[in-house]
Amino acid sequence: MTALGIRPEPRFATVVAALVAGTLGLALLGLCHGASWSSPAEVFAALAGTEPSVVIVEWRLSRVTAAVVFGLALGVAGALFQNLTRNPLGSPDVIGLDAGAYTGALVALTVLSGTSSQLAAGSVLGGLIVAAVIYLLSFDRGFSGLRLVVIGIGINAMVTAVNSWIVLRAELEVAIAAVGWSAGSLNGVGWSDLWIPFAVIGVLLALITAGAHAVHQAALGDSVAVTTGVRLDRLRLLMVFVGVGCTATVTSVAGPIAFIALAAPQIGRRLAGSPGVPLLPAALTGAVLLLGADLVAQVLLAPVSLPVGVVSTAIGGGYLIWLLTKEVRRA
Repeated sequence: MTALGIRPEPRFATVVAALVAGTLGLALLGLCHGASWSSPAEVFAALAGTEPSVVIVEWRLSRVTAAVVFGLALGVAGALFQNLTRNPLGSPDVIGLDAGAYTGALVALTVLSGTSSQLAAGSVLGGLIVAAVIYLLSFDRGFSGLRLVVIGIGINAMVTAVNSWIVLRAELEVAIAAVGWSAGSLNGVGWSDLWIPFAVIGVLLALITAGAHAVHQAALGDSVAVTTGVRLDRLRLLMVFVGVGCTATVTSVAGPIAFIALAAPQIGRRLAGSPGVPLLPAALTGAVLLLGADLVAQVLLAPVSLPVGVVSTAIGGGYLIWLLTKEVRRA
């Protein structure tokens, strides 16, 4: 076992290589696509600096990089919570963490001046508060993943209602901005918006990489984890902290991008054929899904660019129906 849950089996390595290739291919396509098409040769020349291009380096590259990093973060967040709950529905957007982060951002928009630092701090604080409430309510004489998911769904509904009330009470300009931002979008994302979120996500991924082996052991069962020396209480707090941090950081910049964290871990797990939900395939699948959804959002109603959250929700809704149907049949 190595960092981020990489296993030495040939299938696992092949899947990781294919996902990396898919990410790079979609990233190149994203750099080529725009109001005017750029050839791959022009893209490589712009990246190398031999033929400088503001459009490619400043506009498209920032958007593509954001899609990759945010997709990685959402994939890891989803994998952490699905390992924690041992339930494919244990995703940040299902159990209310997205909604909590959005609440924090709404408070920053409506009560404060809504600067980027306030949005980031509000999102993280809102997500952590909701996570703490869910965790405390679900901890009754021991930890139960199923109880956490059920309570999380209820908290999600309550927080969503609070968010709607905040938007309705806000001034018209703020309400319009909040509703548009709530769809989840990479439109207009620039380098100045990304350096701090990238740094935060990098630190969080480094933290969970150091504990990836323990996460994998815990996914195999509490008894296995304890016998191998894993301190479950400390590990669960780390998983919650990293999962909430990744989700809230993405939300603070792009808004709540739904269903990437739900679908990516399960798709990655099925591709890799691994027990539990391995972190690396989940992260790479998240990057592929978000890159692909953003490209679809740009071309679907071109020249109008849709928010990527609209596409991810449409795709994820179908996936959620399939997943629920499968779980009902299994029960």
